[in-house]
This record gives sequence, C-alpha cells and structure tokens, in this order.
Amino acid sequence: MTRPTPHFWQGKRVVVTGGTGFLGRSMVGQLEDLQAAVSVPTSAEHDLRDPAATRAAVEGADVVIHLAARVGGIGFNLRNPAPLAYDNLMMGCNVFEQCRLAGVGTLVAACSVCGYPKFAPVPFSEDGIWDGYPEESNAPYGLAKRMLIVLSDAYRRQYGFNSSVPVVANLYGPYDNFDLEDSHVIAAMIRKFVEAADSGERQVVLWGTGSPSREFLYVDDAARALILMAERYDSSEPVNIGTGRETTIKELAETLAAVTGFEGDIVWDSSRPDGQPRRALDVSRARERFGFEAEVGLATGLRETVAFYRSQYAAAAT
Repeated sequence: MTRPTPHFWQGKRVVVTGGTGFLGRSMVGQLEDLQAAVSVPTSAEHDLRDPAATRAAVEGADVVIHLAARVGGIGFNLRNPAPLAYDNLMMGCNVFEQCRLAGVGTLVAACSVCGYPKFAPVPFSEDGIWDGYPEESNAPYGLAKRMLIVLSDAYRRQYGFNSSVPVVANLYGPYDNFDLEDSHVIAAMIRKFVEAADSGERQVVLWGTGSPSREFLYVDDAARALILMAERYDSSEPVNIGTGRETTIKELAETLAAVTGFEGDIVWDSSRPDGQPRRALDVSRARERFGFEAEVGLATGLRETVAFYRSQYAAAAT
C-alpha cells in the first residue's frame, strides 16, 4: 500500500478547510503525523463565501486541501437545495481565486460521487461525469461540486495553477454526523440499529426499498488518498477515490444488524426516496497515477464505526 512521503510533508504549510469536520479530523491527524505545519480555518472566523475571509484563510499556505462544504443526506438535500447550490459554489470559486492570488503551490478540492449522472454506467468512469444530470435530490450539491473540475481545468490553462479534484465515494467512520435528520446512510443506520438493539426494539424502519447500491470508503483511507494526490498528482483530470466495491443498501442493513446485535425485523419504507439507483466507481486512475488503494474493508470499518458510536452514545447517556 502506498503511503505519503514524510520528507515531502515535513514543515509544509498546509491549510485544511473543513478541518474540524468528519474527513477533516482524519486529514489533520495524518498530516500532523507527517510533521506538516497544519492550519485549520474555522467557519466562525473565515466564511469561505466571502473573498476577503477566504484570502485570509489561505494566505501563506504551500498546500490547501479544500474539504469545507454544506452537505447532508437525502432529507437534508430535499429541504435545502438553494443553500447547497449557493454555498458550495461560492466556497469553491473563492478558494480557487484566492489560492491563486495568494501564490498557493498546490490545491486539492474535494468533489463528490453525487456529481455523477443519475444513470451513469457502472462502474462510474471519470470520463463520463458530464454525460447527464445528477440524481434530482442531490443535484444542487452535486453540480456545485462538479464545478470544481471546471475551475481546476480553467485555472490550470489560464494561470498554470496546480490543482486537482478527487471525486470521493460515500464516506463513513468515526466522528461522522449521526443526526437522524441530516446524516448519511451508514451513520443513520448505525444509530437506528444500536438504539434498537440496546432498548430491545423488535423493528427498525429504513428509508426506501433497499435495492440501490453505494460504494463506501472508510474516512482514514479517503484522507490518505487526498494527501497522496496533493503530493504526487499534477493534473486537472478528475480522479475517483473509492474501493471499487459495490454494496446494496439491503446488504448494508443486514451487515449492520449483525454487527450491532439487532435481532428484530428490518422494515423498508418505500414511500421514502431511494436516491441514485446505483453507485460504484472505476478506481483504476487513482491506483495508476499515484498508487492509492483502499486498505480498510467494509466489515472492519463498520465494526470500528459502531464501536465509536457506542462509546460516544454511552458517554452521552451517563
């Protein structure tokens, strides 16, 4: 497995936007282990929708890794289409322009698998990301993130600015958002199954039909991939970051029921939306261009995440 090069990162001034968030925590921890000089601008002090605040956030950086985003699950997306479009577009545009003006050497700006067309052929190839409209419930977010690819290409051609755009699969792991209203599928399921198992409930109700598929990437693998990309990849061609393995939501639910010890019935509420029918990535470009391959298997990652949630849940209950 390819690891980042400590010598490359030692003393590098690295700004991680969104560094206090889910992926950001892992990113900052790995960069600090590599002895990078990491700065984490907070949203309270640096509103990235504002050009001046963005410039202050990235000033003096050698490398910027842009993770900050307005993001949520299907329910959140349906309730907030305008902020998802506006906030993510403004943050992306400001980060690119202000990094250029500040003389930043390298920018990695994280895109999402949500940017792919609703009916993209599986596995998703980076070359097909423009071949249709995203799934409707997450299209405002997905298209705003897809624009990062346009910005990267435009700024490279116009200014010679070195940036890259990873297209990241569905993430999970410790420190995820476990709020049932706004969380993604794994975090929401973990909370439901743990609480049902611990309270002796006989039924868990889940959204949709269980038939869609997703590709799930452990958060520490994702952070390592983006660090490798910043170190070794000098191109604006988008790169899928994932495992290359497809899992149906029904399979996920059954696995989590077993991991959490829930022995009751799983009920599917088909009145709720499924989201995109299938998601799985062709991850060959990441492997070929900078040696990234996912290390943490789904079963192992789910056990780690459930253990984390139980520890937090138990602590909150005392």
